[in-house]
Amino acid sequence: MYAWIWNKLPFGRWGKVSTSVGMAVAVGLLLWYVVFPWATPLLPFDDVQVSTGTNQEGPAQQNPDAVVPDDPNAPDELPYNEHSNEPEPSSIPGG
Repeated sequence: MYAWIWNKLPFGRWGKVSTSVGMAVAVGLLLWYVVFPWATPLLPFDDVQVSTGTNQEGPAQQNPDAVVPDDPNAPDELPYNEHSNEPEPSSIPGG
């Protein structure tokens, strides 16, 4: 098929190359400015539904043991050294 198109294009080698590049750019622009904007509302890119994987009725239950970032009673521990940015040595062998 591409050989048939190449043979049907006019002019010499450089004319065929420039015509085929122009045709590819024209098809790309047609897709970018006409087809894709037309198809975007039909595609489900913005139809996001987050679920927990369980069928539950009512609002989701929060873990009472979870640490809330704005909690004034939350511990001020950092998992790394503030000055060297290296983790503290662990007591787990090999870890």
